Amino acid sequence: MTNDRQGAVELILDDHRRMEELLRRMRNVDEDRGKALGEFSDLLIAHGEAEEEEVYPALKRFRDIDNEEVQHGVKEHAEGNEALLALLEVPVVGSKEWDEKLEKLSEAITHHLDEEERTILNGARENVPKERLVELGASFLRARQRHLDAGSGDADNVRRIVADGPDA
Repeated sequence: MTNDRQGAVELILDDHRRMEELLRRMRNVDEDRGKALGEFSDLLIAHGEAEEEEVYPALKRFRDIDNEEVQHGVKEHAEGNEALLALLEVPVVGSKEWDEKLEKLSEAITHHLDEEERTILNGARENVPKERLVELGASFLRARQRHLDAGSGDADNVRRIVADGPDA
């Protein structure tokens, strides 16, 4: 599915579709909802951290990409991480509280994915040369894998990221 010539935009979009699929699985009582949450947590944190380390700083350097949109993306990552932590801290998967926290997480993530795709990623498609997007894609994949290997979605790690906040 992934190759070394994919650009950052395609790789990010692939992750977005995977997150949407995992959100659907977390809502489905016939699925292993706890397992889906674990996969989602790992992916969300690794994805967001990799974007903020590798992709967002590079995109800010391009004249026609709105830096305020990039900063807003960082703020929305923090909101999604907070909603994720709230869900991870619910003791019983599938309980009423769990379903309520899942809905808040889903709203935060769905809003962010939509907005990021319309603003930041479309800006990148239009303004960043393809070769640069391929380089950014490779950097994004390396950073994301490093976070995944480190257990990015572990509740203690999510708690630390939330405590550090977007301005740390």
